[in-house]
Amino acid sequence: MVGPDDPELVRRVAAGEDEALRLLYERHAGWLLLRLQRRCNSVELVESALQDTFVAVWRSAKSFRGDGDVGAWLWGIAVRRLVSALRGRPAPGPLADEELARVSPTVASAEDELLLGIAHGDLGWALGTLGAELRATVQATLIDGLTTKEAAQLLGIPHGTVKTRLRTAKSQLRERLMPLREGRTS
Repeated sequence: MVGPDDPELVRRVAAGEDEALRLLYERHAGWLLLRLQRRCNSVELVESALQDTFVAVWRSAKSFRGDGDVGAWLWGIAVRRLVSALRGRPAPGPLADEELARVSPTVASAEDELLLGIAHGDLGWALGTLGAELRATVQATLIDGLTTKEAAQLLGIPHGTVKTRLRTAKSQLRERLMPLREGRTS
């Protein structure tokens, strides 16, 4: 890594150094943008969430305790900004294959392959039938790998609500997928 490490940049942002924010942005905006685009096909919402992320970093850099990965901290902020932007809007669809190839022409990672399988397989169909709140809970816990406590913080809801929504979502997914597994489609 050329230049100061991420924790140092965050400390410098907290001290009001705009050059440090620019470096942090240059280092992380690309992958944040791609990851946000995996969760929303609205270019405007994704770009707005990314911009809001770095505004929040500028305002709250002092709150970074320094005991975790800066990239994870940034992702948490970014995904919360996207969830806030999506509240009250119809659920967005996945990116089309052509658009996905345009924005991410590199070789797909294992995570990308998993996400594509989810998006285009029976599980993707079943996830698409869930309500937005249940789908967000499944995304945060099962796909993004957050604990239910972390998901509660991310989604801004009580821990017990995350558990209830996750249990409800699993039940609904099971109801939709079992007939497919057994060869029935009705």
